Formats: sequence, C-alpha cells, structure tokens
Amino acid sequence: QYFGDGHRWGVQIGYAFEGVREQGEVVPRPFGSAGGMRRIQDFSGFFDETTLVLCGDAIIDLDIGAALHEHKAKGAIASVVTLDVPPNEVQNYGIVVADEQGQIQSFQEKPQPSEAKSTAASTGIYIFEPAVLDLVPPGRVYDIGSQLFPQLVAQQLPFYAQKRFFNWIDIGRVSDYWTVLQRVLSGEVAQMNMPGREVKPGIWVGLNTQIPWDQVSIEGPVYIGSSVRIEPGATIIGPTWIGHGSHIRTGARVARSILFEYTRIAADMRFTDMIVSPTYCVDRAGDTLYRGDETAQLRWGDARA
Repeated sequence: QYFGDGHRWGVQIGYAFEGVREQGEVVPRPFGSAGGMRRIQDFSGFFDETTLVLCGDAIIDLDIGAALHEHKAKGAIASVVTLDVPPNEVQNYGIVVADEQGQIQSFQEKPQPSEAKSTAASTGIYIFEPAVLDLVPPGRVYDIGSQLFPQLVAQQLPFYAQKRFFNWIDIGRVSDYWTVLQRVLSGEVAQMNMPGREVKPGIWVGLNTQIPWDQVSIEGPVYIGSSVRIEPGATIIGPTWIGHGSHIRTGARVARSILFEYTRIAADMRFTDMIVSPTYCVDRAGDTLYRGDETAQLRWGDARA
C-alpha cells in the first residue's frame, strides 16, 4: 500500500501474488525465489531486459556497471557475483565452483573446509537475462539456488561466476545488524554518510535537541537525532545511535548501543551493547527483554508516554 506501483519514487514495482483466499482470509503460499519471479513475469511481463537480483539482508557497495559489462561481454544468460572468503569460513556460505573462464561447474552448500572445492562464496547477487525465467516452471514452488542454478549447469548454458572485491555486509541476524551500525557510525562503510550536523569531532546532532553540553559526557562517534533530550549527568559512549525524540534521564549511561526513535532511558540505568526500542531491547546475542518484565534489571520506556 505504501509503495504502490512505484511511480511516486520514479521506479516501477511489480509484485508476486503468492497466496490463496480460504474462508475469507488470505493464506500465504510462497512460490520460492525463482517461482515468485516467474509469477511476476506471467502476470505483467515485468522482466523484459537484463535484470539485477539482490538479496534484501545485506549492505553492499558493488560496482554494478562493471558487473553488467562483464555479464554482457561473456554473453551470459545468468551470472553470480562471488566474493572470496577465508578457507575456515566456507561452511557459512554457499560455495561456487567455476573453471578458469568463470563458467560455473557446480555448487556446494556450506561445505566443511576439508571438502570445499573453492573459496568463492555466492553473495546472493545475480544477473539474469529474461530467458532465464522461461526455464522456471509456472505455478510451482521453485528456488533459485537449489533448483534453477543446477538446471543451468546441467544444460551447460552460459552461466558464469564473477569474482568481485567490494563490501558485502550481512545483516541477517541481530548481531550482524548491531555490528553494521557500529561500523557505519565509525565511518567504515563506504557511501553511508552521517546525517545531522557535526558539532564536535565524531558527534552529529539533529534539530531541536536539548543537551546541556557542559553537564554531560559524550564520546564519539555518536549520532543524536532531532528533538532528543539528554539530562545532566548522563553519559554517552560511542559508537552509539540515539533515534529522534528519545530521552536519556539523569545519571544514565548508554555505551555502544542503538536507541530507536522515542526511546526513554530511565535515570541511572546502564545500557551497553544493546538495541533498544520503546517496548523492548535486544542484546548482541539476540536475547530480548520486554518493558514491564519484572525480572529485568533494566528500566526504559516510551519517551512519548
């Protein structure tokens, strides 16, 4: 409902309608990564030119133009962008095995280091020609990695791996999300600039903040969003992100943490290595506490309440 067909944003957006209506309710029935694309194609003919497929749980700074050029130069029907990983980490990835020309020969799904035939990890970034979707059976659950790609290899179609060097930062887990935000705040992620105005080295501030600078301790890198209120005696240690409308009470200490918008930290509380919202907080391991939990030693809430 929010994005619609994309015309507000200057783009075209297509959708895969993957479900059925039973007893007046819509019941999801996913068609898989490839089956969903085929469903969009059958509905609207959406993919009428070379298509870049991206996963939604990673931050990347890939040179897309260079990747498209190599794809076209090789006459590929499909390309997989890969990134070399350390040999002792191959068990965390889908591994791509290709010949010297880059033509893909096989795949290994999270092999043990002693069994890995390559260190080229699939990044979940693909380039497809429209003809690829003709190989996906209509109306069926079909997966890109486990079904479509083996089919391309079996038919010996021009299917290539591209080794690229770029930042590929997975944010699929809570610990990954926390780590990425720490890196963004530290300036380690290309093309991601801090918002607000840098009022002191490593400290960025939005509009209409209430901060008694001579009565608080703030060590960057820290971002403080608009309309944030920080009371005297509070301590902020970076990398920390404080979402707009938040309120940090007297004596509170927030270190290496992410505060979502409108989060209130109670007086004298200590939050370290946490992701905090008005209703819950999550530590780096993914363990969650909810506001009002009598067993929780931390106290926080909604700054609007």
